[in-house]
Amino acid sequence: MRVIRAEVIKSEITVPLPVPWRPAWREPHGTPATEFTFSCYRLFTDEGLVGIGPYTGAHPALVVGVDPHSVGAFWSSHMRGWRSGTSEKRASGLEIALWDLVGKAAGQPLYKLLGARQDRLLVYAATSRLLPVDAHVAQVEALQAQGFRAVKLRLHRPDPWDDLAAVETVRKAVGDSLILLVDANQNNASDGYRFWTRQTALKLARELEALDVYFLEEPLPRADLEGLAEIAASVDMYIAGGEHTPTVYDWREALAQGAYDILQPDLVMGGNLGITGARKVAEFADYFGRLVVPHVLLSQANLPLCLAPTLHAMASVDNCPMVEYPYDPPILTEATTQCFFRTPLQIGADGCIAVPDGPGLGVEIDEERLGKVIVMDSAGE
Repeated sequence: MRVIRAEVIKSEITVPLPVPWRPAWREPHGTPATEFTFSCYRLFTDEGLVGIGPYTGAHPALVVGVDPHSVGAFWSSHMRGWRSGTSEKRASGLEIALWDLVGKAAGQPLYKLLGARQDRLLVYAATSRLLPVDAHVAQVEALQAQGFRAVKLRLHRPDPWDDLAAVETVRKAVGDSLILLVDANQNNASDGYRFWTRQTALKLARELEALDVYFLEEPLPRADLEGLAEIAASVDMYIAGGEHTPTVYDWREALAQGAYDILQPDLVMGGNLGITGARKVAEFADYFGRLVVPHVLLSQANLPLCLAPTLHAMASVDNCPMVEYPYDPPILTEATTQCFFRTPLQIGADGCIAVPDGPGLGVEIDEERLGKVIVMDSAGE
């Protein structure tokens, strides 16, 4: 089996958001988004199978002629990232589409071919905005009522002690019935925001630990491994991060220095990990006695193409306690992030999402909803 044609499809239909969206990591001066778009890769084989993956920037011609069963060789050639020139192709979306074809050729869901450990994974609702404190409480209580057992709050207010007060109020409202996670987003560029010092980050970490926060994400920039290691050694609460880490081998120093208790690789963001790379990161973490809780890129209206491969990859490792699920009503909902797919990925009453059990990734695009599409194929524009 070979890929004989590959294309990028971009829907001309956009998804309007119910209200303008400025996530916390763009505070205070970021331009709010008002709509989401959709794009993806689509690969065609000589045996009539079609594979899909999220668009990550690589030209689709990169995969033409490849046998999907040689996806490991494709990853090693284009995404390994430890030699000059191999980390710039942003090919993870193509790698994911190849894995989709491998599963479809076998007629099996991908996680079973990778060696299933479980078929359901706990997910946490990753909220995205800074809200008035009473609105945070109301939202978290609503998320609990929907079945979420874990919720992540964002910190990025001008005064970090106001951030702490918001978390404290939410914890008092929900008691110990909820797994509460916190993301400081201190690795994101944000014009006009005063970033935390090491001393501020350590003080806040100790206060958040007293509130029984499960993990504190990105309390310092990713490059400050020494500072992250100091915080991780000073509190029993998990310190998490690394979503922007570009390649598998860029995790090496973070692990060696003890910068993170929880590694958060993203299969899609950066375009250099994919399913193969995420599983390697999980193996590295396991060797060092660390956990992995993947970051899931909110890639506009194609969330299932980022979430589904993450679920498949993590269902085949031993050290993943939960997975991120970008969800922040009324903006980030199934209607805005999953509307172009036949069956949305939904949590169950147990707070988990079932790993899709269809062949390959197990998610299908609803072609009728896409309307007219703009196509860049492997032969050119």
